[in-house]
Amino acid sequence: MKTEKITLAGDVPGNSIELRVLRFEGKDNEGVSAYLQSSLHGSELPGQAALHFLIPMLERAEKEGRIAGNITVVPQANPIGSAQWQAHQHLGRFDYFSGVNFNRSFPLLASFDTTGLPAIDAPKSLAERLKAQLLRLALPHEIVLDLHCDDESENYLYIHQAFLPEMYDLASALGSTAILSWDSTADAAFEEACAHPALHLSEQERKARAVTTVEFRGLNDVDIETGKHDAEGLYRFLVHRGVIIDDSVKLKVDFNGPVTPLENVEMIRAPQGGMVLFHVDIGAEVEAGANLVTVVTVPGDPSGDITLTAPQAGRILTRRSHRYTRRGDDLLKLLGGKRSENARPGSLEA
Repeated sequence: MKTEKITLAGDVPGNSIELRVLRFEGKDNEGVSAYLQSSLHGSELPGQAALHFLIPMLERAEKEGRIAGNITVVPQANPIGSAQWQAHQHLGRFDYFSGVNFNRSFPLLASFDTTGLPAIDAPKSLAERLKAQLLRLALPHEIVLDLHCDDESENYLYIHQAFLPEMYDLASALGSTAILSWDSTADAAFEEACAHPALHLSEQERKARAVTTVEFRGLNDVDIETGKHDAEGLYRFLVHRGVIIDDSVKLKVDFNGPVTPLENVEMIRAPQGGMVLFHVDIGAEVEAGANLVTVVTVPGDPSGDITLTAPQAGRILTRRSHRYTRRGDDLLKLLGGKRSENARPGSLEA
């Protein structure tokens, strides 16, 4: 394993960040290569835990000559966000200066040529230069896995329709319960920026690739057992795709969860602020009209309670961890079987 440290100067003198990039050299020049990163949102750590336990597995495979294709790992893809704390709360989702989500506004390239991206010392903000550098690291690889997590959530994937159903193997390897499929979000998340040039390839070339956002459950699902389990899933996938050679590992592609277009996802939002009382847990299958969540607007006066019901039958994929909400906040994601009447273009969340 070779460790590279890439330093990006800050936006004012005396400040900088450092990207730690781990490289495993494959023995097959034509081998399928893979890029894995975590914590693009600084406080999302389940993916970082998975990579922490995956890296020793990769080191062992490398020592035994079983790395077929090149592997690049960036365990902490956003040092800016990792350092964002306010009043003892770890944040890391939005750039303080611009207010832009760190996983939005990536450059969309027509090809895999990254020479036109802002240089590491370009007169651009640190966040823009960081995004350009992450694309330079990722785009040379056929497999790109961006490891995230939701708030309280099942394990699920975002996958462009062009890569389905071939990527059911990743869902099977990771034990994902659902796939959210998309065509175009117009928000240019990292996944979309990495998928975009692949869409211009032939169908055969495109189907051999794997580009996704992995949502490794919720923010608090960070522990030794879970991290090891997720690392084993990632390893199993890399073996299945031929990046690593390991005859002892077999993958049964048996994903049978819902594959839900983004427009079928019901985002249940708070009509007023108040205390949140959930009627359902993640993973629940509900019928149309079922009680989902009550917002208590006047404590002690039940007449002020607002109970939100399921607009259609479906599965509860995520819910919020906070129990006091603002008007308009997202509270739940429900995976429906038909288009939501409130469907909107773009990403599900800011």
